[in-house]
Amino acid sequence: MTRLSALDDAPASPPYVHDWAIVDVETSGLRAAEHRVLSLAVLTLGPDGATREEFATLLDPGCDPGPVHIHGLTAERLRGSPTFDQVADRIAKLLDGRVMVAHNAHFDYAFLAREFARAGARLPVRRRLCTLALNRRIGPPTPDLRLGTLAEHYGVRQRRAHDALDDARVLAGVLRGSLAGAAALGLDLPLVACPPKNGSSAAHPPPTRKMPCAFRCPGRMPQGGPLVQGMKVAFTGETRVPRDELAARAAEAGLNVMTTVSRFTSVLVTNDPGSGSAKARRAPAEGVPVIDEAAFLRLLDDVRPGVRHDEPAPVPAPRPTAEPQRRSGASGGRLAGRRVLVLGGTHPEASAARARIAGLGGAAAVNLSASVTDVVVLPGGERDRRIGRIAALKLPVHDPEWLQADDDGGAPERQASRPAPLVLPMGGVIDLPVTTGATTWTISASWAQQADCEIDVVAFAVDEDGQVPGDENFVFYGAPDDPAAGVRLAIDGPTEQSITVDLAVPPPQIRRIAVAAAIDGAATFGDVGAIEITAGPGVSRALLAQATLDAATTERTLLLAEVYRRGPSWRLRALGQGYDFGLAELARRHGVDVEN
Repeated sequence: MTRLSALDDAPASPPYVHDWAIVDVETSGLRAAEHRVLSLAVLTLGPDGATREEFATLLDPGCDPGPVHIHGLTAERLRGSPTFDQVADRIAKLLDGRVMVAHNAHFDYAFLAREFARAGARLPVRRRLCTLALNRRIGPPTPDLRLGTLAEHYGVRQRRAHDALDDARVLAGVLRGSLAGAAALGLDLPLVACPPKNGSSAAHPPPTRKMPCAFRCPGRMPQGGPLVQGMKVAFTGETRVPRDELAARAAEAGLNVMTTVSRFTSVLVTNDPGSGSAKARRAPAEGVPVIDEAAFLRLLDDVRPGVRHDEPAPVPAPRPTAEPQRRSGASGGRLAGRRVLVLGGTHPEASAARARIAGLGGAAAVNLSASVTDVVVLPGGERDRRIGRIAALKLPVHDPEWLQADDDGGAPERQASRPAPLVLPMGGVIDLPVTTGATTWTISASWAQQADCEIDVVAFAVDEDGQVPGDENFVFYGAPDDPAAGVRLAIDGPTEQSITVDLAVPPPQIRRIAVAAAIDGAATFGDVGAIEITAGPGVSRALLAQATLDAATTERTLLLAEVYRRGPSWRLRALGQGYDFGLAELARRHGVDVEN
């Protein structure tokens, strides 16, 4: 074991000097575009953490208050309260010039942005801080990261959960404790610039969505027809019948109207095959049949029955290979329950060390947190800026040979702070237990702070062909929400983004949710290093599984994980499949219509 020099003093605490605005909202539902704020509290804190002002009010939303059993706000209780536009100026003055703080902050921010837009005003927030994201970085020894759990950990008394004012007061105490914990670890705060990339659409209604197709795609249309329900039909060029009407008639007949052409397209309809459009060029290259509008209308009069998504799929012939295990991952080994941070080394050396950690049952950490139990220093790692902090925390520091030994020389000097989630290797699979009322899962990705590039996490809700049924099934910073598939993106800071999936929502034609990361810039994932993914129910409950993906070298896009159907249930698979091309090409390969 390596011992750090006593001269390696911990650096001074980061200067967390900001004016803060603590925010909590109670709402009639979970979607800002559809639901309303019922009550709101704002507390302002000075840079010293002392409370300056408090403001709280009930609001009359003019709609059904939603889950009264959670927030207790009945229509009768809200009647006579001010509307949001009547208090918008007061709220704006409290928020202006301060860092907005909330627990699961993208939720509160989206609702406030929407309410301000309804009132014809702009939400005056330039930066926000999510205490949930901050505590994911800190890694406190708590069973989960719910507000009540963190309040108990930081010694904050909670009197009335789901009361906006009490929750805001509790959150102020959690913020104070969290800042102290972050300072002990030398962490940068995960501040998000506002409006964030994914916040630009918060004040706008969701786009018009295509009619979902209830039938499985039977493949290509044979020469001369017939059309079969579920066939994927694309249109390009001018048509005599208005395009919207053609698409509506096709959808009504059970066809799947697509916005792009791929190798899975059943037929392209165009009156000018030589038009030079992207669809017209790609159809012959992919072997897609091309017919004109008149032929399509004739075939549309006799569309044959297809197989519905909710009908049992044909049973495939027996395969010579065995079925995959229901749950695969590293759950034992001498490093079970440990979380090991690797410093230094070349990318291949660090990647091999992290793979060895996972093989020994441990979890390979990407960033320093309170949950780290051990540190391995490869050549050059002694110059890492975190070394001083590691010495101050008295973490065990090991040479690379520690990972090759038959045992670790006895009991660990520092135990993991909480039960460790299952560690998945690349390709590892785990079932996602879904129970009534607990169907939402969060897949988070985190990485080390980057100076030369930004990383975007995206998701594709795809069908059995791996293609999005519509462009709205591509979730990214410009379109962060797909309500029809139950998929949402949250940007929690410069080194962490999350995809939440409500598994009760995707229609039968959605077979898989693919989660990916893409680099915005000239860097590659070999430059970025390891990406850590975690999966857990809800947004703040205990994690079920995690994986560290860092085998990439020249790749600029990386498939991180997929959530896919397995009979009546869902599974999660850790992937780590990379590609040298950028996000636009990845989107095209998933059937998104991306302009050249």
